[in-house]
Amino acid sequence: MPEQTLAEAWGLAPAVLGVVAVGLILGLVVAAVDRAVVVGGTVGTVAAPLRDGARLLFEQRRTTLAPDRLLWRLGCAAVPTLALLSLAVVPVGGRTLWSTSADLVWFNAMEALLWAAVWLVGWGPNAVHALTGGYRFLAQGLAYELPLMFALITAGLAAGSLRTTDVVTAQEGLWFVVTMPVAFVVFVASAAAFAFWGPFTAPAGPDIAGGVTSELSGVDRLLVDLGRAVFLGAAAAMATALFLGGDAGPWLPGPVWFLLKTFAVVTALVWVGRRVPVLRPDRTVEIGWMVLVPMTLLQALVVAVLVLNGFYA
Repeated sequence: MPEQTLAEAWGLAPAVLGVVAVGLILGLVVAAVDRAVVVGGTVGTVAAPLRDGARLLFEQRRTTLAPDRLLWRLGCAAVPTLALLSLAVVPVGGRTLWSTSADLVWFNAMEALLWAAVWLVGWGPNAVHALTGGYRFLAQGLAYELPLMFALITAGLAAGSLRTTDVVTAQEGLWFVVTMPVAFVVFVASAAAFAFWGPFTAPAGPDIAGGVTSELSGVDRLLVDLGRAVFLGAAAAMATALFLGGDAGPWLPGPVWFLLKTFAVVTALVWVGRRVPVLRPDRTVEIGWMVLVPMTLLQALVVAVLVLNGFYA
């Protein structure tokens, strides 16, 4: 008998509101940690993102010559929406909002659609810098789509299931990060690439005047920045579920362990991202295709051998 989802246990509306709240909190945590890393302190780190968000709500939207407003607005709204939908299959308190026989495929699909949404953000303004950033993001997303997918498949292979709750259960004896550290690192790095964060910010680089975000202001800027932060938080939570045992841990309640591990992944991701220089677009793509794809395939092969020898049984 499969475990109840949040929607079945709480009702659909409360469950959706709960997941949205978790997503917004994760986005706020990412923004606060990022500010703390940049500024070097913690005073006002939570209030500052809230103040910035409130300011953007009242800021006038920028206009360009002959934009495709429908696709532009659709892309801006889709970025946070897809980030929240990716969180729907992440176990929260041991349950997911939505459960299918292929939760990992769902997460990968939301990330692929996020790829399209960011492209629309670059295409819609009908401006050269935004369009250049959009093309950079397309190339970057294509290079990191396969590594992220292979990392997801590797965790599912070891668990013998594509359900996230089954993957967490399969780690009761040993966290997957021990036997698949490459998949863990590649998954987090690929998530950063899809959020064009840290060394992967070339699509929004200063050399193209902000690139895909160059024409964003007001509510549009708030939605895109919020979506990027929520997706990073959702990816950190998914990494916790897939590779760090989910809510497993001694003494403390399971949800507390899950939050602590997620916070640790967010902190590490933001701290490293702020200290690694931004990669050139061609170098970013080269690393994705020439380094990460072979590494994840080799990692999957190692895990497959372990599965055949009954290591995860």
